[in-house]
Amino acid sequence: MSNTEEAMTNASQPYLSVNNIEVIYDHVILVLKGVSLQVPKGKIVALLGANGAGKSTTLKTISTLLRGERGDVTKGEVHFNGERIDQLTPNALVKRGLSQVMEGRHCFGHLTIEENLLTGAYTRSISRAELKDSLDAVYHYFPRLKERRGSQAGYTSGGEQQMCAIGRALMAKPSMILLDEPSMGIAPQIVAEIFDIVKDLNQKEGVSFLLAEQNTTVALRYADFGYILENGRVVMEGAAADLAANEDVKEFYLGVSGAGRKSFRDMKFYRRRKRWLA
Repeated sequence: MSNTEEAMTNASQPYLSVNNIEVIYDHVILVLKGVSLQVPKGKIVALLGANGAGKSTTLKTISTLLRGERGDVTKGEVHFNGERIDQLTPNALVKRGLSQVMEGRHCFGHLTIEENLLTGAYTRSISRAELKDSLDAVYHYFPRLKERRGSQAGYTSGGEQQMCAIGRALMAKPSMILLDEPSMGIAPQIVAEIFDIVKDLNQKEGVSFLLAEQNTTVALRYADFGYILENGRVVMEGAAADLAANEDVKEFYLGVSGAGRKSFRDMKFYRRRKRWLA
């Protein structure tokens, strides 16, 4: 196969592929019901849905962190960069370039910001000079972290902790990041700052992102493609711009319809159109 043919083949294959995944918790509770999705290399894909729709479970299935929460993948496969990965350990996945930033930030509160960042490079065998270069790269994208690098992470703001969690993932030099609810509990202006940095990392460093997010408006503004989960199933997918313009998406997730913004009471008792699950 020539280099050109090989490049075309690689371009046609998804970088991350989730195929018909089924997940059960405690051997009883069916959480994901045949979920399939793809993330092309160098793209941002949003996984959208209400709380409890299965977004976090999907990310943990991909990163194989599900086993620590009494969850079992009973059907389906996950492939990353042409290799099946659903039987690998989280540590092995990080070494292959796939990292997850968990919901809730999960910084080491008793460590400083810089110490937290350094823990992200534990899977890499690098020199002190290379480690410093990696730190400098993180500080370039997150100058706020450089200002607070000597502060205990537990005493920093929610936004700074989220930046620290993303920066720690970057220290492993990932080619793809699974980002779970980055906007949760953070002021709107900080959310915009974090998403701007995600876009920069995608465009300048070529990092691919699969981000789970309840804030549909923000997610679709930055993503290239989106999937909507409901009750453990993918009920809609499409280009981010198309989803943002879709009347059903506006009505269910943005609270807006052709008649204008709806109240919560209107939304609560609204019956979905049959085509939503068609």
